[in-house]
Amino acid sequence: MTMNLSLKLTLLLCATVLLFTSASTAQKAETNQSDYYRISKVPTPKDVVFEVGDFEFMPDGRLMASSRRGDIYAFHDPLQPDPSKIKSTLFMDGLHEVLGLAYREGSIYATQRGEVTRLADEDGDGLADVCETISDGWGINGDYHEYAFGSNFDAEGNIWVTLCLTGSFTSQNKYRGWCVRVSPDGTMTPTCSGIRSPGGMGINVDGEVFYTDNQGPWNGTCGLKWLRKGSFQGNPKGNDWYQATDAIGPRPQDPQSGSRIMAEAKKIPELEPTAILFPYKKMGQSAAGLVCDTSDGKFGPFKNQMFVCDQTFSWVMRVDLEKVNGHYQGACFPFTEGFGSGNLAIDQASNGMMFVGGTNRGWGSRGKQNFALERLEWTGKTPFEVLQMKAKSDGFELKFTQPVDPQSASDPKSYSLPTYTYIYQESYGSPEVDHVDCKITKATVAADGMSVRLFVDKLHAGHVHELHLDGIKNANGKSLWHPVAYYTLNYIPGQ
Repeated sequence: MTMNLSLKLTLLLCATVLLFTSASTAQKAETNQSDYYRISKVPTPKDVVFEVGDFEFMPDGRLMASSRRGDIYAFHDPLQPDPSKIKSTLFMDGLHEVLGLAYREGSIYATQRGEVTRLADEDGDGLADVCETISDGWGINGDYHEYAFGSNFDAEGNIWVTLCLTGSFTSQNKYRGWCVRVSPDGTMTPTCSGIRSPGGMGINVDGEVFYTDNQGPWNGTCGLKWLRKGSFQGNPKGNDWYQATDAIGPRPQDPQSGSRIMAEAKKIPELEPTAILFPYKKMGQSAAGLVCDTSDGKFGPFKNQMFVCDQTFSWVMRVDLEKVNGHYQGACFPFTEGFGSGNLAIDQASNGMMFVGGTNRGWGSRGKQNFALERLEWTGKTPFEVLQMKAKSDGFELKFTQPVDPQSASDPKSYSLPTYTYIYQESYGSPEVDHVDCKITKATVAADGMSVRLFVDKLHAGHVHELHLDGIKNANGKSLWHPVAYYTLNYIPGQ
């Protein structure tokens, strides 16, 4: 019996659809996040609204976690194979929005909204019985937005504290909009000005301190910023407090609203350009806690890179930094998503595991839970990713986690490179402006397939270079897990 033409066409179409669907499903399975990184829930204290503010690991293996509500709990055996069995006990309560924890010589140092406090359990019953003010040298009132984020100890034994503006717009109290350092003896030293609304702090592998700042006045989008000593971070609303200190010199010139940040940086030597711009809604919209991967390969191939939370998008981003002309800049990449609440705090254990804590109070988040505490683990399987993106005088050098397919990676049509920047202005935020599409003229693949040199017709200082790599395959024909990178090109090497 012969089939009629209509039936043959119908069967052929069905087969084509099935083949396409199967291929799409297979590709999706190849790039399933849980193949590489697994998110697991950690039980929080019963009947406690536990909106995690920060973490700190203790020498005995306990994980200390603080809360926006003022509690600190100890989580026992946090690295055990089954996270659902992790138990917690109260260490301290009654504090004021603890957004920084650091351990030193038997004590926990908690950065509260109004002070840095030393806490100690001297009788060994698991509860703090010492509560000592170390420094309260900045101002505070009842404004809901006067957050204070604290770092871990730096190499000199200081805790760095970033102080949010009053309401995130003005500086009604002393040193609001500044970063200060608190020494072991409690001395407070004003260190940087120009801060708007910090979301977290962290220290890179070289001991340099960074913080995240959020979109708003003088911040076109969220960013990762380097707290260079004596620097002006870009928002002048707190600069009247230069009259209260001579620690970092005279007040810098105010920037011109409506300009571009790199144009102003040429005129204002104190101004430190944002190291990483997180393009709004492409890379989240509320940058928060950060941590440097110092696990030496126990968290995958991203040794010494930084991982940054976003509260609104409930995800974690990855950052690869470099120094050009004495300033940090670099690329950010999507990483992991699907956390239970708005990610605020992140820390890493010695075995590479990361702990992420969140809250949705105040801004909401993609994660629908009011709060969450989760563990992020590498499965041991390496994803195909852009490992690094480094700027060159005439383009970029890309390094990959796996060998690329030479044919696809050497084809300039496998890439696209739009660029843009943001208005540096007193008004709230900025759209993407000054768009230019760069042309990739040549792509040269290294002999081992692990890197590609991209040559670009013209680079644009002060622009985000948004690199799309949709055409790239690895040696086995698989696509990148995340085929996009965003490089903040403040300075062009050699210029």
